[in-house]
Amino acid sequence: MGPSTSLEIPMNFFIRATPCFLLSGAMLCAQSSSAPQQPIRVILLDGQSGGPYHAWRLTTPVLKKELEETGLFQVTVISAPTFPGGDFSNFNPDFGQYQVIVSNYDAPDWPADLRAKFDDYVQGGGGLVIVHAADNAFPDWPAYNRMIGVGGWRGRTEKAGPRWFWSEGKVASDDTPGPAGRHGARLPFQVVTRAPEHPIMKGLPTVWMHAADELYGTLRGPGAHMTILATAHSDLKNQGTGRDEPMLMALDYGKGRIFHTTLGHDIAALSCVGFITVFQRGTEWAATGTVTQVVPTIFPTPNAVVFRVDIAEMDPSYLGGASDPVIQPAASPQPAPQH
Repeated sequence: MGPSTSLEIPMNFFIRATPCFLLSGAMLCAQSSSAPQQPIRVILLDGQSGGPYHAWRLTTPVLKKELEETGLFQVTVISAPTFPGGDFSNFNPDFGQYQVIVSNYDAPDWPADLRAKFDDYVQGGGGLVIVHAADNAFPDWPAYNRMIGVGGWRGRTEKAGPRWFWSEGKVASDDTPGPAGRHGARLPFQVVTRAPEHPIMKGLPTVWMHAADELYGTLRGPGAHMTILATAHSDLKNQGTGRDEPMLMALDYGKGRIFHTTLGHDIAALSCVGFITVFQRGTEWAATGTVTQVVPTIFPTPNAVVFRVDIAEMDPSYLGGASDPVIQPAASPQPAPQH
């Protein structure tokens, strides 16, 4: 089994950074080694969450900024109606005009014709990126569960599939009955690379510290054609499972490619340079099958979180400023909702 972390990390640090500034003589920004002639066309889908837990109106602008700042992507935000009760009569996005859909959307279901259209798009070769709570969505839609590999909450049980995790150097599963989806308080945690040669992960450190976030566990699903790219240890002392849970996944569905990240609960988590890097690279891979972006030279280490202050400042509750120290101790655990 690979490295894991517990709540007794002796000394974590948050390092404040701003994009494209020289810090200790090293450039932060990830850049493309061979920028395409035309931008990758992206739909960023939002419009609903499963409750007050995921502030998509705040996180969508962050995700859009993080993609567009690379110069690789042209992002169109499309907000779907709420389900049930929303008017879908005029919601008819032309998915085929885009190379990848980034989902920041969590709804219980969709009209059958829209589900079929979405399914056809991905099966036919369209890319899909699932961010955090988007894997809570559509629990009773078999095709969607196949696309995302694993999901949680919204009543998912063993009927959705086994729990998937990493054990003794390989992917493992557990079909014991029970609900899908759990996490503890939001804390920093180590992310461990499990597929270092995959284009999304190539060149990343074996272990790096992610900013305080929800560490999803007990996710269930078909797990078909799924490569676990990275895991994190779900600590029993923080209401965890005691297992190394999947954090980043790559999947095939028909001709389509899917990148699934369980990271990214809020703007604080989205400001982590580790999250930003894998999100940008995962979106490029889902759209094209390749990754041209280089890994930033300022990147989290096994014991230090690196976060982008310009992203953190997009959160109205952020209290930082120029007077903040460059390095500060890790924050205390934050109370968290259940999903």
